[in-house]
Amino acid sequence: MMGVGAENRSPSTSSSLFAFHLEDAKEETALAMMTPVNADAMKQADVDLQTEEPRETWSRRMEFVLATVGYAVGLGNVWRFPYLCYRSGGGAFLIPYLIMLFLCGIPLLFMEFTVGQYTRLGPVHALAKICPLFKGVGLATVVISFVLCTYYNVLMTWALYYLLHSFSPSLPWDSCNNTWNTGGNCSTGFPGNATHLQSASQQFFDRKVLDMTQGIENSGGIRWELFGLLILAWAIVYLCIFKGVKSTGKVVYFTATFPYFILFALLINNVQLPGAKDGILFFLMPNWSKLLEVQVWVNAAAQIFNSIGISFGSMISMASYNKYNNNILKDTFVVSLANSATSILAGFVIFSAIGYMAHIHNLPVGDIATDGPGLVFVVYPEIFSTMPFFQIWAPLFFIMLLCLGLDSQFAMAEVAVTCIMDGFGKKVLRVLKKKELVVLAVCSVGFLLGIPHITRGGIYVFQLMDHYTAVVSLMFLAFFEVLAVTVIFGVRNLSVMVENMLGKKPNLYFRVCWQFLSPMLVLGILISSIIQYTPARYGKFYTYPLWAEVVGWFISLVSIIWIPLGAVHELWNTEGSLRQRLKSSITPTLDLEKPAAESIALFNAV
Repeated sequence: MMGVGAENRSPSTSSSLFAFHLEDAKEETALAMMTPVNADAMKQADVDLQTEEPRETWSRRMEFVLATVGYAVGLGNVWRFPYLCYRSGGGAFLIPYLIMLFLCGIPLLFMEFTVGQYTRLGPVHALAKICPLFKGVGLATVVISFVLCTYYNVLMTWALYYLLHSFSPSLPWDSCNNTWNTGGNCSTGFPGNATHLQSASQQFFDRKVLDMTQGIENSGGIRWELFGLLILAWAIVYLCIFKGVKSTGKVVYFTATFPYFILFALLINNVQLPGAKDGILFFLMPNWSKLLEVQVWVNAAAQIFNSIGISFGSMISMASYNKYNNNILKDTFVVSLANSATSILAGFVIFSAIGYMAHIHNLPVGDIATDGPGLVFVVYPEIFSTMPFFQIWAPLFFIMLLCLGLDSQFAMAEVAVTCIMDGFGKKVLRVLKKKELVVLAVCSVGFLLGIPHITRGGIYVFQLMDHYTAVVSLMFLAFFEVLAVTVIFGVRNLSVMVENMLGKKPNLYFRVCWQFLSPMLVLGILISSIIQYTPARYGKFYTYPLWAEVVGWFISLVSIIWIPLGAVHELWNTEGSLRQRLKSSITPTLDLEKPAAESIALFNAV
């Protein structure tokens, strides 16, 4: 029973925790327990040690830190935050952004790390343990992560396409003299307010890379070049995660650090270009009146959730491979602050380049600034075509995009693998024999579900899924996860978990955030998202037909539906009256059994 505070622990509970989590003292504890009363239990413990496979762990703490930083720092830091910052008040936006970081982002990341590391389970089984009534939340986070990774790898496919073409003697998106250009409306620079013109870079993306149709109604067949690159992208993901955290932990030394070298190199290069200062000032110039708009505060909170990765299940999953007494408090601050610092750094890099492009074409900075895929696959490639030494910068930029995206992809795919192994590991391994084949199966399904996105009409499918998965579904999951852990399971129980692992209770800052501020903020974001809901769009003019909107809502329900289904299942299968079943479901209980073989054996011996 985890509701008992640390100060009231009985001796037997203390010895259990000691036996569980102080692995260095395992031998002494075992010898101390070798009495006639429990000798049989120790024999049984030896049998358990031989029959149960210990849960793998990160080889080094640094691997966990790099993996979580790599997951948090993704493409959204490059294409979403800078645009959101300038549109929401420039430097003034940093005030609500930092407030949301410290009142919501950091406390909830610490919460997820605590749940994962203490239970040593993925999100499905961890949340089922601490709050059975909302056990469906864990499954919902796995579903949303897997859905996201099926189309997120399409971004890696586009990045690979650009990377291969960036080695050409002249960049193919630099001119209008190509077979895919339409001479009547192609511009070698940014067209500004001339709406009848398209830049050469835009036409390369629309007509060469995507070969896009006029709408989602016309799929137009598969783009076979992208099909091959999608296979390559998934092959890279598989080779990096097929050995679990043992292989991922080695890969992140490169994928999580290399982007910083490129960002700093680009920053040094960009600030020396003419017009760079104007772009940076445009990015940072504070518009204090924006702070009075509710939407600006909602944008700040939503950016924190999406960027850090709250409620995607990945942070719980990666923390579950930690050693029991790993200092997740320090890791929480490292990951959160590194993520925000990278966003601000990316803003300087992006807007210094945009200022330069505005100077070249004698246009306002606001006419060039944009967000989403258009920034990294249209605007920045156009900027490279005018930069000195583009033969160096263009390939390095797209390698950086690959690293940023792959780190996030590793984590999202690993969530599905962790869920399968935690719930059905023995049964699945009887069929597939090795975990490597389980990973292969997950990657293969992800590849098949990604095929609709690399058809000629795939960009419309991509935008539709991104809107209804990353925008609509996420805030529902975040609200119910916070409700399950901080309200129903309770801050006191969460604090006991922290104290058992770290030797001290979380301070007042975390307890107040968990108890009051974070739940209220998440609820406010959810309500605002519902009130200000807008249907999905592609670009400025394309609106989706009604049937596509219905499909979009179905995509949202694919993850959300597991929350009520899990609650109904728990109530149906719990004995007693309705009141007893409800009380039993929401009573915060935690078995002190540890998934690791040593922990199970030693606990049984006690």
